Amino acid sequence: MRLGVLDVGSNTVHLLVVDAHRGAHPWPTHSEKMVLRLAEQVGPDGALREAGADALVEAVRAARASATALGVDDLLAFATSAVRDATNAGEVLARVRDASGVRLEMLAGADEARMTFLAVRRWFGWSAGRLLVLDIGGGSLEIAAGIDEDPDVAVSLPLGVGRLTRDRLGVGPQDTSPPRAEAVHELREYVDARLDPVVKRITEVGWDLPVATSKAFRTLARLAGAAPSSAGPRARRELTASGLRQVLGFIRHIPPAQLVELEGVSVGRAHQLLAGAVVAEAVMRRLGVDSVDICPWALREGVILSRLDRLASV
Repeated sequence: MRLGVLDVGSNTVHLLVVDAHRGAHPWPTHSEKMVLRLAEQVGPDGALREAGADALVEAVRAARASATALGVDDLLAFATSAVRDATNAGEVLARVRDASGVRLEMLAGADEARMTFLAVRRWFGWSAGRLLVLDIGGGSLEIAAGIDEDPDVAVSLPLGVGRLTRDRLGVGPQDTSPPRAEAVHELREYVDARLDPVVKRITEVGWDLPVATSKAFRTLARLAGAAPSSAGPRARRELTASGLRQVLGFIRHIPPAQLVELEGVSVGRAHQLLAGAVVAEAVMRRLGVDSVDICPWALREGVILSRLDRLASV
């Protein structure tokens, strides 16, 4: 069957279309992204601004048109942190439904962590033993660990790169000066404080293989010397703690407007790179992780696999 996943994230609205059935590899047939950076369009009152809501409505409408043209049998649409945490989330979801006919499901942070964990488990298989999975999004950081397909612990923290760039660093894509040293120091202290309550829970579960997913980790790994995307999804990629510290050490002095010149850094997310590096360094340091394998599968693939599992059980 042909499945479509519409992921309304804190940075992008991403439509992924795959041909799949239970027990088979989901083969992508179409992918399209619209960069909205919703996490940066939240006002002081916590509400998603009207411009952001307008852009979201148009993006979902366009994605549904594409899904229909491609003959999608089932469209799975969900929203993560930026919409989930907005004080006007209900109003925004109603606007999207009325204008596009798409009913977005609000995916809780812990469920986001579990779906991503499922995808990573299927990618690496049972031989990987206990997994630790780290995922930095635009609005939140997800951490999960366990030995089964459902993790023993799954947590979500408000440590996404879009949120932190907006609230803590206060920089934009066109800024020609790097963030203040004081702001970076305060961000690192803030991230450490938010990690404090969960470090013990995660380490008590333990792991054999630490894994990272998400655009933030992939970009940091590329800057640290990992294979480019042109090498294909099956090329082994890792990010070491020492390599990450080196990347963090030089990008903190580069203005956001110049970060786009680095190989592997996308235009729409360049100014968020520093926040991602701070979060990645903190979580790896606090958990005592020397290196992480980079997994090409993440939340969207987890949603697809979960859906196929449910269809098979009917």
